Amino acid sequence: MQELLIDLQDLDELYRCYMATLKQGGLFVKSNARFELGQSVTLRVTLPDELEDHQIVGKVVWITPQGAQNSNPPGAGVSFVEDPDRVNDRIIKQLGTSLNSDKPTYTM
Repeated sequence: MQELLIDLQDLDELYRCYMATLKQGGLFVKSNARFELGQSVTLRVTLPDELEDHQIVGKVVWITPQGAQNSNPPGAGVSFVEDPDRVNDRIIKQLGTSLNSDKPTYTM
C-alpha cells in the first residue's frame, strides 16, 4: 500500500486540502505520483500546531492530473476509511466556522 505524507502547516492549507463533502472526511494530497480511483493508500498526516503525525488508511476518490485547466496542483483526494486517531473530528474542530466559507479548495 502506497504511503503519502501530508504536513499541514497552517489552517488555510488545511481548509484547502480538507474534503468536507465526504461522509468520513478526507484530504487532498499534492503529489506528482500516479493514482487510480479506488486505490488504497496510507496517509501520514501532521495537523497544524501538532508535533506527531497520525496514520489513516484511505481510498483515492479524486484525482487532479498534472496541468489541470483550473491551475490546481496535481494530486489525489483520499477518503478516510480507517481513522483510529479521529483526525476528521480534529480537523472539524480546528476549522470551525470556516467550513462554511465559500473560498475555493483544491477539489471544489
